[in-house]
Formats: sequence, structure tokens, C-alpha cells
Amino acid sequence: MMRLGEVQELTVLRKADFGVFLGENPGDEESVLLPGKQVPEGTEIGDKIRVFLYRDSRDRLIATTAEPKIHLGETAVLPVRQVTKIGAFLDMGLEKDLLLPYREQVYPVKEGSSCLVALYIDRSGRLAATMRVYKYLSADSPYQKDDRVAGTVYEISDAFGVYVAVDDRYCGLIRKSEVYREFRPGDKVECRVLKVREDGKLDLTTRDKAYLQISQDAELVLRVIDEYAGALPFGENVRPEVIRREFGLSKAAFKRAVGHLLKEGKIEMTEKTIRRAAEGGEVKK
Repeated sequence: MMRLGEVQELTVLRKADFGVFLGENPGDEESVLLPGKQVPEGTEIGDKIRVFLYRDSRDRLIATTAEPKIHLGETAVLPVRQVTKIGAFLDMGLEKDLLLPYREQVYPVKEGSSCLVALYIDRSGRLAATMRVYKYLSADSPYQKDDRVAGTVYEISDAFGVYVAVDDRYCGLIRKSEVYREFRPGDKVECRVLKVREDGKLDLTTRDKAYLQISQDAELVLRVIDEYAGALPFGENVRPEVIRREFGLSKAAFKRAVGHLLKEGKIEMTEKTIRRAAEGGEVKK
């Protein structure tokens, strides 16, 4: 059976002035046209040609030797060529662009941008794109704990966290407890693997290990102190929600950073304030 949206090797059944007709086996009645400009030089009846099958602008099944940027059931980041009344058209590397219907968009896309999508066959039997990629992502990644990875944010969940397509193909999640800043679908992120779950999916964080992250967090705390003219209006008993709002840190990370700064003599902390110290270790008045 010839398979829409997939690369397969088919046999040349007969030749015509405008191309060759391909099928699975010699003598097959079902065939698909490979246009003449796509036919390799010297092709004869009985030869096998590796092709990708899609539907042309007249909805006819057609073959191409061009390599598409995405195959059926896969995910990829594709450029947006055009936005119309029925949806966006994406460049999938073929003469005909790929439709991303409005109902399959997680957020509105713009011409000239790119978006992460999966390729599927819609109810009318045509290839189409969807930004709802979760079920198309693989849980069989090569990554291990503490590996550095990159990916695309494709969904935000208030209950669970930020869903990331690692390498645009593997399942990853920045759990809610690890979300310290705002994310949006389509964001490119760099993360560290916190854990490889039993099902193969990846738990992620945008932060380094504590001993590596502490210097960056300490500098952040100092910058915020300076924004408050050298003294924060809260002290050591500050609430976690205030820490998250002001610094984008967990309370544990904040306490490590403050402890680091105290040890270096750069700040002074009381119950009601955290102040930057002047050079020489004297606290600014």
C-alpha cells in the first residue's frame, strides 16, 4: 500500500511524456505519478525510486524525490510562509506548502516566523500540521541526568509546569516547582536534565547545580538591592512568593545566595532589611 506522508521505495511501472508512474510491484493497477523533472536520468521500467508521497494543489496523490523537512508522525520547526483566512502555510521543503489550520494553532503564528509542529493526516485525507505535538514526541532520548539540552516550549500548564520539546522531538517538562520566570509557547530554552523518568520522559531545569548557580544568584540579589537604592524592604523572614516575584528564585536558592554574600561581607541582613555593604565591609547608611 502506498503511504501518504512517508518516504518509500516504489517501482517504475510505465513511462509517459510528462513523467513516470510508480507502484509497489510490477503489474500493480494502483500507481502514482512522479513528474518528469523529478525523474532521475536514465530511469527505465522496473527501476526502483525512493520517493515521498503527498497531494498536489489539485488534491492528486503525487510523488517527489525531494526530501521533505518533516515526515508523517514526526515533529519539526518549520518556517511560516503565509497566513490566510483558513490558517498558516508552512514551508515543508516541497513545491506545495503545508497547511496549519487555525484550530491546530496553540498561539497565532506570523509570516516570517517559525513554529514547532507535527505532521498528520486530516479527516479529508490530506497532510496537515498541528502545534499540539505532545503525542508525537518521543520518550526515547539519549540524554542522562545533568546533561545540557536545548528545546522549544510548546505548552504551559498551571498545574504541572512548562512542557519542552527537547531537540524538538523528545518529551521534557520543567516542573512547576522549577519555574522561576515567565515562559511562552515557542520560546527556545536551554536546560539541564534533572531526572530521566521511568517512562523515558525528561524532568528539566533552567538552572545549574547549586554550587555552580550560586554566584549568578548572588549577583542577581545584589542587582535587585541596588534597584532598591541599597536596601531591600524585607529581611530574612521574607515570604517565598516575594522572593519569586522579586528575584525569580526559590527560597532555598535565595538563602544560598544571601549566605554567600554574607560570607563575602557584601551585605548585612536583619529581620526587616537586607542592605548592601560599602567597600571595606562597612554597611551603607
